[in-house]
Amino acid sequence: MGLRNQGCEMPLFLKVARRAYIAIAELTWGAVLFLFVAHLFVSYILLGIVGEDGLTGDVATYIYYYGVTATTVGYGDLSPAGTAGRLIAAFFVIPGAIAIFTAVLGKLLSGISGVWRKRMQGAGDFSTRVGHMIVLGWQEGASQQLLSMLSGERASDEALPVLVSRSLAQNPMSDQIDFVRAERLADPEALERAGISGARGVVVRGENDDETLAAALVSATLNSSIHVVAYFEYQRTAEIAERQAARIETITSLSPELLVRAARDPGSSQVAKLLLSASTADTAFSMLLPEGRAPIRYGDALIGLRRSCNATLVGVGRAGKVDLNCPADDPISSGDTIYYISDNRLDAGAIDWSAMEGAGR
Repeated sequence: MGLRNQGCEMPLFLKVARRAYIAIAELTWGAVLFLFVAHLFVSYILLGIVGEDGLTGDVATYIYYYGVTATTVGYGDLSPAGTAGRLIAAFFVIPGAIAIFTAVLGKLLSGISGVWRKRMQGAGDFSTRVGHMIVLGWQEGASQQLLSMLSGERASDEALPVLVSRSLAQNPMSDQIDFVRAERLADPEALERAGISGARGVVVRGENDDETLAAALVSATLNSSIHVVAYFEYQRTAEIAERQAARIETITSLSPELLVRAARDPGSSQVAKLLLSASTADTAFSMLLPEGRAPIRYGDALIGLRRSCNATLVGVGRAGKVDLNCPADDPISSGDTIYYISDNRLDAGAIDWSAMEGAGR
């Protein structure tokens, strides 16, 4: 019976010993904590045995002595008084405390490095981020310019844009953007990690129209209020995206239209480039008319913005439609989007809209 009990005890003991060996070999946090407590306690006992009451007489004093010893600060205000105490400190307390302190620093630095490496390789989690832009897809050159412009237009309190790509192994612009690596652009899990629920907008440009369409539709589904801009090679695919979700704004190649317009109206292509450029003056911007105010005539807003902000009103967007060069008597109501040309983006809340009433009459 006794032999049977011993046979049952041995596997459990070996199992515990094996786990302890693995923990110490891999230097887990549990192993480091155990070694720290054990060394702290044994050092206290040994110093107490040899009569170092100046170090062990008060717990707070001993912890202070152990801390300055482990961190190699060594103020010199506390030290062993006797020969035995000095030998114990030299051959046990100091080497062990420093080794444990070094192990803690190494694990902390390794952990921080691991988190940074994961973020660089696209394994980061930005699901709690709010008010940022997300870019889906990477094309060398074009995407880099797009992300640089988005980063350059960020407000001081706006978070970095997040790039989602399946073709990159690590963040290509770590000083300007964050990065999420995905198996496919339409992957809901990757979009959640990119912070789709709190993002202010999404720009989609896949390797082909099928990938762009899928990613745009999934983005619009995951966030019912987000604005999605998608670039398509073919107009028919763009029309399909707009029919499926009215909040998807599609862009197709403008080259044929620009060629015709520039041929008939010289300089038109330059005008288009200036209006769309984020790095030059006289750029087209948009803003919402603040909630809770009375409607204002288009003509009054046109003259008022010119006088007070040196900006030129060019159109109004409402119900998904944009109307340029509106009649002067057309009302602009709260929630409508105003499109204007200005050297800088305007703050709708800082404009005195009531002072514009009657400006165009």
